[in-house]
Parts: sequence; structure tokens; C-alpha cells
Amino acid sequence: MACRPEELLIALLARLIGEVRHVAVGNLSPIPAAGALLARKLAARPLQVTLLGSRRDNHFTDGGRELFDCAAQGRIDVFFLGGGQIDGEANLNLVGVGDYPGMTARFPGSFGSAYLYFLIPRVILFREEHSPRVLVPRVDFVSAPGSSPANVYRPGGPSDLVTGAAHFAFDRTRRRFRLVSVHPGQDADGLAGMTGFDYDRPETVATTPLPEPAVLEAIRGPVAARLAESYPRFVERVFGPP
Repeated sequence: MACRPEELLIALLARLIGEVRHVAVGNLSPIPAAGALLARKLAARPLQVTLLGSRRDNHFTDGGRELFDCAAQGRIDVFFLGGGQIDGEANLNLVGVGDYPGMTARFPGSFGSAYLYFLIPRVILFREEHSPRVLVPRVDFVSAPGSSPANVYRPGGPSDLVTGAAHFAFDRTRRRFRLVSVHPGQDADGLAGMTGFDYDRPETVATTPLPEPAVLEAIRGPVAARLAESYPRFVERVFGPP
């Protein structure tokens, strides 16, 4: 059973979510949303999934403010963030490229990314594009810092970085990424040329495991059907017409 690149990422994100109480996913995030739905499908115990922008899987009635309150109360375990730029210390740039305020390109904006980055225990960074343009030595603008001084109260922060080419884990003490695996078809040596920041690497680099047939069936069946409510174009593009 052949595996699509999106399905590999969905399965990987579901494994990273694991057995938690509550995972939340922001807008315009079909692959993280599918990963959260798959994690709920495979979980051994109840897992609450909140997908902003969904009617069926968003129980918040006050939009982002309720999400922020929930995070401050410690009631969200896993969240996803990305950025126009991500650097080797897990700093995120959602503002733009170049020297502020005269930037040559602008991104959508930070919204509540820094707030959630500080409060949610495990934030998984996700960006499909893996290139020196995105993964940079140092972000041009720090929208949300990957770490904080020891005297700053911060229960939350980055745990992993998943791209279309690889999976990294983040060491908060050393403020540095460690390569965990490369996806099928990628080369560990070639990955360095695609990555603008330095990272730790084991002697033997694993290949990200393909999802098992039962997991693929769940992705293509109930997960895709549920996801279609929020992301119909993504579902049709990846899985075909219903």
C-alpha cells in the first residue's frame, strides 16, 4: 500500500502527539489537524481535539480568547506552530524578512504565537518546506522565542520540528535541535545543505517509519472524512473526491 508524503507526516504527527488529554490546532493547518484526528482515533484513552475553524471539532464559543484562557489554565497539552522563518534555537518569525520596519516581505503576523509558545507544554513546530529560506541561522524578527532566561516563568516551549524532509527533537537545555530521522527518499548528508542552521546528528540516522496498513486505512477513511468538514480542498487534492 503506497504512502503519500502527506500521509507519512500525518502518521508521524499523530505518534508525536501520543497519549495526552487535549491537543489544539490553529487555522490553515490541514496536516496537523489530520494528525490530531488520527491521534484521537488511535488513542487508548479519551483525547480531546480542538480544531479552530471547525464546527464539529471546536468547542470554544469565544474564539481565540477562549483558546488563550484554556492554555493559561494548563488545559492544552500539545499545540502546533510554524513560521516564515525558524532558526536553530527554535525562534519563530511570523512578521517578515529584512530589517524591521523596512522589510522586503511580510508574513501574516504573530497573533498569539508567543503567548501559546510560553504556556503549552509541548509545541510541535511544523513546516512542509525544508529549505535554507525557511530554516535559517537566525530569524530576522523574533515573533516567538524558542527559549527564555532562567528567571522567566515558562512552562511551555518547543518539543519537535517536523518538515517535509525530516524530524528533529529540540533540547531545551542546550537550545539546539537534534536530527531524529529523515523521511524516505531523503539523504542525511544532503539534508545539511537544505538546512540553514546547525544541529546535532547521530552516527546512524534513522528513516522515518511508514505508517502501518491499518493506520493508512484510518487516515484515508474516518480521518479524511472528518477532515473534509474543515479542509475540503486539501482532502480532495490528497485523497481524491469523496
